[in-house]
Amino acid sequence: MNETFRTRKQQLTDHYEQLIARPNTKAAIGNGIFDRYENPVLTAEHAPLIWKYDFNPETNPYFMERLGINCVFNPGAIALNGKFYLVARVEGHDRKSFFAVAESDNGIDGFRFWDRPVVLPETENPDINVYDMRLVKHEDGWIYGLFCTERKDPQAAPGDLSSAVAQCGIVRTKDLVDWERLADLKTSSNQQRNVVLHPEFVDGQYAFYTRPQDGFIDTGSGGGIGWGLSSSIENAVIESESIIDHRHYHTIKEVKNGQGPAPIKTDKGWLHIAHGVRNTAAGLRYVLYVFLSELDRPNVVTHRPGGHFIAPEGIERVGDVSNVVFCNGVIAQDNGDVYIYYASSDTRCHVATTTVDQLLDYAMNTPEDPLRSYACVQQRIGLIERNLGMASK
Repeated sequence: MNETFRTRKQQLTDHYEQLIARPNTKAAIGNGIFDRYENPVLTAEHAPLIWKYDFNPETNPYFMERLGINCVFNPGAIALNGKFYLVARVEGHDRKSFFAVAESDNGIDGFRFWDRPVVLPETENPDINVYDMRLVKHEDGWIYGLFCTERKDPQAAPGDLSSAVAQCGIVRTKDLVDWERLADLKTSSNQQRNVVLHPEFVDGQYAFYTRPQDGFIDTGSGGGIGWGLSSSIENAVIESESIIDHRHYHTIKEVKNGQGPAPIKTDKGWLHIAHGVRNTAAGLRYVLYVFLSELDRPNVVTHRPGGHFIAPEGIERVGDVSNVVFCNGVIAQDNGDVYIYYASSDTRCHVATTTVDQLLDYAMNTPEDPLRSYACVQQRIGLIERNLGMASK
């Protein structure tokens, strides 16, 4: 074994183990709704060396990287047997995304990828790219993964190598190791991204949060977060979609919005984390927001706190697709602790921690967006006057 090979392999191994062992601490005083953490929980550097390097000194004498990893982001999340698991979207230097499972004892740091990525079965019409899996433990006993399956648009003009068709792929598992591929979800929409399975039956059927779009990027006539039912999951078909959370002009969700992870069940209703998109001179800006829906009718929204819940800050604003936060993974523990896993700028994964009680307080007591500047000023003056009254007591 030559010295270059041996030295580089040892240096990279030491660096990798130090990264995995690095403790993660809460950031400075936050907003009282959630706590950020100093370090991302997953990055491209967290990818195991055996994914990237040829360990044979005869075929790789300089210990060169052979299959590079560009970024790790948009993880689904689940807790099993006392451990925290993220099924992350991993993107190689070749632009292809795949899924891989990372495991942690505490959900804050120490995330280590399993040796092998997820082997995702293909359908008769193979996926070109797959990404953004939402995980849900359904009351039928299965763990489902709903993800975006992307294929080239067969109607694209000759020479158009960008137009794509996005639909919802569905897999299920018991252990995150063996995955059964089911038929893709069928709806009347040209495009379906950000589809999420509700964790319980509704009227004896499987319930889905959808995001109907006319185009791959543009929503067109798509009006917001949709809702639909299917009698089957093996061959899921939604005959009728209704919009439960609309887009609005000059808001955080004027361009498009979509359900994030499956909602959290509470005694006050279902807590939803969603993303909203607006256009700016610098491009699309993605933020997260929250809403609450009825316990017995999850498609009926009861509370819509105005404005964003989480927006990109600092280094979170920099990456492959800048000025973006996106969430499709959350873990709510039995003791009320909540771990929100969100990605920044399509590059890395973070965690924010809070509690069900804090989220309910935020959802139920934060006023709605009144949709007009004058009304927003009146809303803020009302808060100021109440606070001045309290200060004089």
